[in-house]
Amino acid sequence: MAGQLSGKSIAFFAANEGVEQVELTTPWERIGEAGATVEMISIQKGEIQMMNHLDKADRFPVDKIVAEAEPARYDGLVLPGGVANPDLARMNPQAVAFVKAFFDTGKPVAAICHAPWMLVEADVVRGRTVTSWPSLRTDIRNAGGTWVDEQVVVEKGLVTSRKPDDLDAFCQAAIEEFAEGAIAHGQERRSA
Repeated sequence: MAGQLSGKSIAFFAANEGVEQVELTTPWERIGEAGATVEMISIQKGEIQMMNHLDKADRFPVDKIVAEAEPARYDGLVLPGGVANPDLARMNPQAVAFVKAFFDTGKPVAAICHAPWMLVEADVVRGRTVTSWPSLRTDIRNAGGTWVDEQVVVEKGLVTSRKPDDLDAFCQAAIEEFAEGAIAHGQERRSA
């Protein structure tokens, strides 16, 4: 796996509060170990308050604010979950535009747990099959997507997973999509 993403630059985006710690740190470590340069983008400078479910956890440094981040600089995007994180982020027009830009340019995106709320807000789930934390099922369907209860779904460069227990499959699929690069294949892969 080491070197598989050598030369790739992957953006992580999260709000400054409410990020599920393991859903940020595990992909961050695995994608970095695969050779990618990783950068933390958020709404405000400083740090992100991570959570272990409903309890405060560690803090994570922000590299760049979304207002200054250029999607063209990155080869892919990771959206970690946590309930408050995407709920806060989807209220920020610059954050929504940042996420949408990856889809507009055909770059791979990986979103886990509650993070698909950002995909709904960016209006990019229409016609796609995705998974998420089960409480997002209706939102995804109302946005024109097909929701499934599976460990990981990969469709047209979009990787989605349900929860922290799915992180191994999520990270592996994200690394594969980031290694492939621009979305031209349109393939779908699922794992139960």
